[in-house]
Amino acid sequence: MSRTPRPKRAGRAPAETLHFDDAAHVRALAGPGHANLIALETELGVHVEAPGGGQLLLSGGEKRARTDAARVIHSLYARVESGLVIDPETVRAACRMDDTPVSAGEETIIRVPRGVSFAARTNGQADYVRALKDETRYDMIFGVGPAGTGKTLLAVAWGAAKLARGEIDRLIITRPAVEAGERLGFLPGDLNEKIDPYLLPIWDSLRDALTQKVVDKMREERRIEVAPLAFMRGRTLNRAFIVCDEAQNTTRAQMRMMLTRLGQGSRMAVTGDPSQVDLGPREPSGLADALGILGNVPRIAVTRFTRADVVRHDLVGMIVDAYEQADKTHGG
Repeated sequence: MSRTPRPKRAGRAPAETLHFDDAAHVRALAGPGHANLIALETELGVHVEAPGGGQLLLSGGEKRARTDAARVIHSLYARVESGLVIDPETVRAACRMDDTPVSAGEETIIRVPRGVSFAARTNGQADYVRALKDETRYDMIFGVGPAGTGKTLLAVAWGAAKLARGEIDRLIITRPAVEAGERLGFLPGDLNEKIDPYLLPIWDSLRDALTQKVVDKMREERRIEVAPLAFMRGRTLNRAFIVCDEAQNTTRAQMRMMLTRLGQGSRMAVTGDPSQVDLGPREPSGLADALGILGNVPRIAVTRFTRADVVRHDLVGMIVDAYEQADKTHGG
């Protein structure tokens, strides 16, 4: 049984061909099973084909969408050239950027010796990485914003890179042991067993940066220290990179204590999400307090992340949006 051929759409634009020098880089950009190209198609409403030979064909969608797709593809290709791995989350983040793509230059890439490389995926992350790496201007960097923006991971990765290169003696990561709805005393086990659940996200970030084998070795050598905030009192931390995570759950007194631990040859990153404070209703957040007090102090940088910087999973961005809208509706 013969079929009547489908008529061609009148005025349909011909496919645009993008040419690249390295076919292997194009395959890496496309990803396993062309997963990255599928993510691009879903985000921008275009069709992308990879016929081989270092070519990609763009068709379908509006002209602006094809222009955006070409911009994103060239940006991703530059990242592959820099030795970075591309995944669908990277593609989705690149699609959300404006007409100025995130640079793939070294100033926005953290390379961890014997570990992996981390590249800024959004403009907010790019500003944050530049501040982390700018040791001549900043000794303290605040990364503030919603979950999934890479605040902690990038700070830990930069500290891990410094440690692996021998530029610091210790990487110290701390967070307050504050939780929603439970108290440490109700948990089973000794002090270390009670504390460990609060530090798991930190160990996850370290493994991502250094691999489990290197983390175990540096932990045994006491070059990596992960501890609750209370353990920092009375110490002066010299030749270290310090990450104070979940800082929205510090009290004013705790934040003041932590910020004054900074010793000679040390720098500090302070990360937190002001929308997820687990302190009591009458206990102001030390993070908000510090940002108000230290805003004009030299050698301190503040990067404020937004929903556009969420790279954990595209659903996280939608969740952030939904809660922000609910807060506005209810006056929260």
